[in-house]
Amino acid sequence: MVAFVLRRLLISIGVFFVATFLMYVLVANAGDPLEDLYGITNPGDRAARIASRTEIMQLNTPVVLRYFHWLGDLLGYLWGAGSLGVNRTGQAVAPLLGLALSSTLRLVLLSTVLAIVTGIAVGIVSALRQYTSFDYTITFFSFVFYSLPIFWAAVLLKQFGAIAFNDWLGDPAVPLPVLLVLAVVGGLFGASLVGGRTWARRGVAFAGGFLVVAAVLVVVSQTDFLARPSLGPVGVSVLGLAAAVGITALVSGLAARRVLYASLAGAVVGIVIYVATVGVLADPTWPLLLGLFVVTLVVAGGIGAGIGGIDRSRAARAAVLSAAVVAALSFADWLMYAWPDYVANSFGRPIATIGSNTPNFTGTLWQTTLDTLTHLVLPSVTLVLISFAQYTRYTRSSMLETMNQDYVRTARAKGLTERTVIMRHAFRNALIPVTTLVALDFAAVVGGAVITERIFGWQGMGALFISGVYTVDPPPVMAFFIVSAAAVLLLNIVADLVYAYLDPRIRLS
Repeated sequence: MVAFVLRRLLISIGVFFVATFLMYVLVANAGDPLEDLYGITNPGDRAARIASRTEIMQLNTPVVLRYFHWLGDLLGYLWGAGSLGVNRTGQAVAPLLGLALSSTLRLVLLSTVLAIVTGIAVGIVSALRQYTSFDYTITFFSFVFYSLPIFWAAVLLKQFGAIAFNDWLGDPAVPLPVLLVLAVVGGLFGASLVGGRTWARRGVAFAGGFLVVAAVLVVVSQTDFLARPSLGPVGVSVLGLAAAVGITALVSGLAARRVLYASLAGAVVGIVIYVATVGVLADPTWPLLLGLFVVTLVVAGGIGAGIGGIDRSRAARAAVLSAAVVAALSFADWLMYAWPDYVANSFGRPIATIGSNTPNFTGTLWQTTLDTLTHLVLPSVTLVLISFAQYTRYTRSSMLETMNQDYVRTARAKGLTERTVIMRHAFRNALIPVTTLVALDFAAVVGGAVITERIFGWQGMGALFISGVYTVDPPPVMAFFIVSAAAVLLLNIVADLVYAYLDPRIRLS
């Protein structure tokens, strides 16, 4: 395995140098970097500025020599003794790359992770319910989302997800016609999710979904929840314990009592820490929150391992997952507590339509976090809608192919539970082709979501690339390219290692 990784690294380094050379030459010959200066009417000023830019960009030097000069800057930067060059105005590229990369990662990592988790989960359920109404519904919406022009979806989200929603927050009451339509949609989703061959079962599922959605909307309309949302200790406890039961069902099945008790104990640990730290989290720091999170997981894992007995591995895993869910619920509850003050500070327009943050915004950690999240909402939803479809379709097809394999039939014939067959045998092998898609998608999004960034005014990697190409300025484009190329090469190696972990036959070969 070590020899394989080293061989791949050496090949990747060679590919990297060839690709950077080709990219530098193409950008440098894409146009005239002095074109915008020819229109200056003052001859003296024009000549001085042309001479200055020529010197900065080394335009009197052949392109190949300029590439090797840039390559020397890159190698020096990697050793901490150089830079990534300067742009045509003389500004260092390295700080620009740092700002652009951090902005892009905030945007694309959240949306990509959400798309992967939801797409894989829905794809598995769709495969297990093949040719049911749920499968047809998911297939329909997957193709709809995948075919949406991203710029059109982004504009619609800005209009209805921000402008109209902000207007509605001034008086958050759900009109009766809207309530009925949403309740019908909830009923149809419930009927498709539960399925069944009889109309009676589908009717019960429809009625259940209809009543649940209608009840939630009535509560939202009749209370002040959206203006002052809160889960509180009761809400966090109920949702945390329910999540612990669900995690147990996925990890081992509810029949494994020790795992169930460990999972519930992990949730209780999270609840106790949430209640005990109320007095110190009004305006915390990130190191404090991270420390509390680590302590929660460590304590929960220790208690879970102690309760689990011979099944301590799964018990500890379930306890840690339950504690993590409770910690996430606690974090969300504190954000809800800060919501009214944030809305007041944002002049009643909390959902942003442009930029990555509000200029000169100050407040507690919770309010600044809300500011970051509300700026992420629309671009993240835009990217998730497009990516969700491909993950759903790939996972569904891979899962269907795996479920028809001989070893899955053998596992069922041995008397293993359906949960064990799906989670331990089918799902693990179905992830192998999906891993390729995940690696390529992550590598692609590191390069920036150019259209989404432009529509929502994010100064990320896409903006850095577009600016460099339009101005025929190689260093910014090369900074974009080395990050994107390095991400592609490294994540392909990571994908190979994941293949070996998922399939022992690959590891042995």
